[in-house]
Amino acid sequence: MAKRAQKRPPRSSVVLRWLAVGALVLVGLLYYRPVRTYLERSETLAAREAQVDALAAESAALARQLRYASSEEAVAREARRIGYVKPGERLFIVKGIPGWRAQQRDRATIARGER
Repeated sequence: MAKRAQKRPPRSSVVLRWLAVGALVLVGLLYYRPVRTYLERSETLAAREAQVDALAAESAALARQLRYASSEEAVAREARRIGYVKPGERLFIVKGIPGWRAQQRDRATIARGER
């Protein structure tokens, strides 16, 4: 059997291929950092947008709470809670309510048990 002689491509063709591979590697290296930075920045931006949305919701809730707290109804309710009365009203302080409630519960329990 006769050995076939392998044809080698011309030297200029091999050099051009290696130059093309080198150029692709160089382009890849040059694009790596900007692409990585872009992806990091887009992740940071998404996190900040989520944070802004959460803060906007919190701000809206606080604005609603402020509107309610500054209404006349809320001011009157808080004033009554701390003991203020309107002009012409009398303030009565009732003591011993928890003991009275316990007594009423005991009476109701005894009454149900006697039936």
